[in-house]
Amino acid sequence: MATSDRLHGGKMKLGFIGAGFIARFHAVAIQQVRGLEIAGLLKRRGAEALAVFCRERNLGEAKLFGSIGEMAKHVDVIALYVPNYARLEVMEQIVGAVKAGAKLKGLIIDKPLGRNMKEARRLVELAREAKLPTAYFENQIFMKAIRTQRNQLLPVARSMGPLTLTRSAEEHGGPHEPWFWDPTRQGGGVLLDMGCHSIAVGRYVLTPPDKDLLFLQPLTVSADIGLLKWGQKKWREQLLRDRGVDYSKTPAEDFATGMITYRNPETGQIVKSQFTDSWMFEKQGLRLFMDGMGPGYAFEINTLVSPLNVFIGDVAAQAIADQESALEKATASRGLLAVQYNEADLYGYTDENVDMHASFSAGRSAMLSWEYGLEVQRLVMASYLSAERGRTIDLTDKATNAELDAYVPLIQQGKGGGQLLR
Repeated sequence: MATSDRLHGGKMKLGFIGAGFIARFHAVAIQQVRGLEIAGLLKRRGAEALAVFCRERNLGEAKLFGSIGEMAKHVDVIALYVPNYARLEVMEQIVGAVKAGAKLKGLIIDKPLGRNMKEARRLVELAREAKLPTAYFENQIFMKAIRTQRNQLLPVARSMGPLTLTRSAEEHGGPHEPWFWDPTRQGGGVLLDMGCHSIAVGRYVLTPPDKDLLFLQPLTVSADIGLLKWGQKKWREQLLRDRGVDYSKTPAEDFATGMITYRNPETGQIVKSQFTDSWMFEKQGLRLFMDGMGPGYAFEINTLVSPLNVFIGDVAAQAIADQESALEKATASRGLLAVQYNEADLYGYTDENVDMHASFSAGRSAMLSWEYGLEVQRLVMASYLSAERGRTIDLTDKATNAELDAYVPLIQQGKGGGQLLR
């Protein structure tokens, strides 16, 4: 079937590889995007349930396919929503399908690009080999609150000067799936899982709106990590019981913080981006917090501040079957609860799909390409190296960058006990 036939009616047909949490979140987001449909799902755990979800909401046929090669013949875009450890194998099969004649229009991958620089670079190489546009899905950059503050403060920044400090945080009580907790499969702990978000959005907000996304030159990274909750005996035992991961043997960090210093190559201005991420957040649920300061002005974003709050007393709490119906990663089903009634849009999933659709339709990569994701990967790896070595990493040093290209954090190797279980 020709690509032009598949696009009849203006619909771009998506094929999902992966049917877990992130795939479901994107399915919810696509309900709010014109011109997209979920045409295919690879047969994997959870795919049948996701297919029913899609069909019930008229999101597309969501046909189940037994192989990537077969699905690639019937979709325009493939989204890799698979665990980090499975991405290279999946991508090699996609390239094989393209070489066999599949007429794809683009590839999507959700953050982070890979587990380390070697894997991330290989993914970029494979996409180039397939000669396909790419989209690196980093949803927080597409949050309407982030975009709106940039537009609102643009006249002020032009008059007073650009932002000089941003602070970004993503925090919740821990991931959904066992593989996320396993550093050898995920690639680390919260620093890779969520630090990639905070590092990317911090740099984005500091970057002048009329400049390239990688305009600012990274100078140094200083980071620290810890295992503050899930390394304690009680919580280790719960993690082993519930997730099958033993943090007494192969621990990953549940807390990370750091500072990245950038230089404006045109003016020489030094700016800084601080990030903090945790899997030990004990408030209502997922919190995305960002603020920024420039000379004479500032902004602040906190996703736990909602226009809707509800109260559920003890006597009524039995009626709540799933506290996450109110807020992602919610940890309580009673008391005063903040409710976000459109999380997919709030967190930027809707608008990154809009950007992808427009970009692939025009035959180009999305605003955030896989090459962009590779640069985020470098900063994450530099943060691990800083925490591992206990020193600031100089990103202007050629030898250091060469080391990062081959670096695999001890935590990712399953050897993080000496660092985290002191």
